[in-house]
Amino acid sequence: MQLQAKNSPFTQEQAELLNKLLPSLTESQKVWLSGFLAASQLVPSASGDTPQALPAPVAQPVSKEITILYGSQTGNAQGIADSSSKMLKEKGYDVTVSSMSDFKSNQLKKLKNLLIVVSTHGEGDPPDNAISFHEFVHGKRAPKLEDLRFSVLSLGDSSYEFFCQTGKEFDKVLEDLGGTRLTPRVDCDLDYDEPAAEWLSNVVEALNDTQEVAASGATSVNAPAASGESQYSRTNPFHAEVLENINLNGRGSNKETRHLEISLEGSNLSYKPGDSLGIYPENDAALVDMLLDELKWNPEEIVTVNKQGDVAPLKQALITNFEITVLTKPLLQQAAQFTEDEKLHEMLSAGHEEELKNYLSGRDLLDLIQDFGPWAASPQDFVSILRKMPARLYSIASSLEANPEEVHLTIGALRYESYGRSRNGVCSILCAERLEPGHTLPVYIQHNQNFKLPENGETPIIMVGPGTGVAPFRAFMQEREEQGALGKSWMFFGDQHFVTDFLYQTEWQKWLEGGVLTKMDVAFSRDTEEKVYVQHRMLEQSKEFFQWLEAGAVLYICGDEKNMAHDVHETLIGIIEKEGNMTRKQAEDYVSRMQQEKRYQRDVY
Repeated sequence: MQLQAKNSPFTQEQAELLNKLLPSLTESQKVWLSGFLAASQLVPSASGDTPQALPAPVAQPVSKEITILYGSQTGNAQGIADSSSKMLKEKGYDVTVSSMSDFKSNQLKKLKNLLIVVSTHGEGDPPDNAISFHEFVHGKRAPKLEDLRFSVLSLGDSSYEFFCQTGKEFDKVLEDLGGTRLTPRVDCDLDYDEPAAEWLSNVVEALNDTQEVAASGATSVNAPAASGESQYSRTNPFHAEVLENINLNGRGSNKETRHLEISLEGSNLSYKPGDSLGIYPENDAALVDMLLDELKWNPEEIVTVNKQGDVAPLKQALITNFEITVLTKPLLQQAAQFTEDEKLHEMLSAGHEEELKNYLSGRDLLDLIQDFGPWAASPQDFVSILRKMPARLYSIASSLEANPEEVHLTIGALRYESYGRSRNGVCSILCAERLEPGHTLPVYIQHNQNFKLPENGETPIIMVGPGTGVAPFRAFMQEREEQGALGKSWMFFGDQHFVTDFLYQTEWQKWLEGGVLTKMDVAFSRDTEEKVYVQHRMLEQSKEFFQWLEAGAVLYICGDEKNMAHDVHETLIGIIEKEGNMTRKQAEDYVSRMQQEKRYQRDVY
């Protein structure tokens, strides 16, 4: 809009000067100028003689206060939130970091700058500690947020149908409530370091554009990562020596569960029960050979493996650097440019979403190569569209106090048939078949504040962990034993057969005999005519179970999300409804309060 001299108190020359100046000013410059003009009115001098102008005011920021809210299931979002806070504080901002479950919703309308860092859990669901806040902003009590500026960083996995769904929902609802984006939402795949760093850099730039905060140095930042004393991290893993690798299942079992003991000596890495260990595995060389044979490529051809320009022979790159066992929609969309196969292009077109979803499930890169050739692509073309090899996270099965400079894992070997070919879990079969004591694994610690023992050792705990879900509870018991914790503890464990599948049986018996573990209930589904699972044992003990909850017990669930965790959750609500003489709604509210109080914690996958 142009200033017209005839409609203002300015001369034509002044109006022309202002029309040239005003469009070039930043928001912060306009705020400063407004304050300057307001304060520069003439006032009498102390002598009463000649009027003098007040000194120009010092520029003030619109707001230095920034709130970062995170929703995190495994700890990735929290790590980014914490490191982002550290960097913003170094740039002069007043930063508050909080999990969404700890944030008081009635404070939302008071915020001026909000950063959301949130993962998507399961099939498009919010992580546990984001559920209540997610419901609040989508509910009738959500306030108007015309004064809010926000930005969302969303973490997800593009192999899932509802990729980054929770972040997308937060981004939309904050806009619908009247908020203004500082920067556009960024959706991150498993390899989130670089896009997360770029997002934070853009946030800083946007904040600096609108606020008078001295920005020391460049606004670019390193990829956010959880800080710690050790030099080793997700982006710089420690190559740890394997000390022990044994099969926990007895002869004749349908399962193979590996117990790994790994040395952390020299790493300065530390962890608490409830944390996870990240492992960067390698692909099976036999599968890589099948890929190379199918494409008739030279395994020794040199390819570039990352943005930094590092190179490696093609076969080694496919073994070490890239994911080849999972198909995603983005991968198929990029691969389609290298083939004229009509079936692939049709499947990617509108109206074929269900067909695409079915194709992605249970297939890998070799299937894609075999199904839709011939391919007009070089080895470099192909590796350039592949995702980096993602780390696999495993719940730690040991206490550092009980096992100094060691970390233990419980890993179930994954083998299955799909579309006429045998398939293997990348990391689990590496551990089961190709990993020997003396070998090394690239590892890092993934801290998880959402799955932790209560600070008060007298607090009772209930643990539900069938199969490999037993892992963190072995760590819990070791820790409680070392600390001499006096609180009661109750373990629910389940698997297929008592004789072959009772993982860590002698240790549980020892803890029961010594009083470290108060009570244990087991369910072996294939030992009875009618299958019995952990939720059935909970129901059998429903009266005492509810008494423990009423006494303040913390409930922990670890294991399969789709079936076990869902069934246990429904059973929990049913027990509270029955034993507490409540309605379904009252029981659900009871569970919600437990989550808010961190008395209901889940590590599910």
